[in-house]
Amino acid sequence: MVHYIEKLIREGEHQQQDFKFCITDSRKIAKSLSAFANTDGGRLLIGVKDNGKIAGAQVNEEFHMIQAAAEMYSKPKIEFESKVWTVNGKNVLEITIQPSEDMPHYAQSEDGKWLAYLRKDDENKLANRILLEVWKRKSKPTGTYLVYTETEKMLLDYLKNNESISLNQFFKLAKISRYKAERILVKLICWEVLEPKFEETGTTYMLKQVESNTF
Repeated sequence: MVHYIEKLIREGEHQQQDFKFCITDSRKIAKSLSAFANTDGGRLLIGVKDNGKIAGAQVNEEFHMIQAAAEMYSKPKIEFESKVWTVNGKNVLEITIQPSEDMPHYAQSEDGKWLAYLRKDDENKLANRILLEVWKRKSKPTGTYLVYTETEKMLLDYLKNNESISLNQFFKLAKISRYKAERILVKLICWEVLEPKFEETGTTYMLKQVESNTF
């Protein structure tokens, strides 16, 4: 019978799962905790190599490193659950993080800066100012007020004929300030009209894909 952990390992690393051979730096692991909490939640399997081979974890040491990452190097503090599994005589520490209602969560970098991350596929990506503002507004019960002007209309018309647009492209095209362009993108994302698209060259914005139901 295949062990629960072995089933998880077969999934590989993805948006809600990351393997860690061991933890040597609580600040670095705080980045992963931040990314999971700010996105869809997820789990860390500690004692598992990148190739999926179970190496085993020093459970007590690893747990204290996670605890420091969640409490000392994360702001606000990140809640997590832990469980120890034994597979073929080797321990694997499973750390589970739920998607947070208290976003954004920041992780302290080695130079003392507080940065927020999100999870995209199997990578942790730095959140830009637009996403940070979206998270802050979504956590407010008052919601976001949107005035629909010619600028918004021009943007949406552009996106009907083009896959995506960057912040720089938008404010130049609309002949508005960078700040105003950011505010418009924030509002349209909060209203779920637009969604960010993460690429190697940076973040762009596209019309939100609507799932259609087939009857």
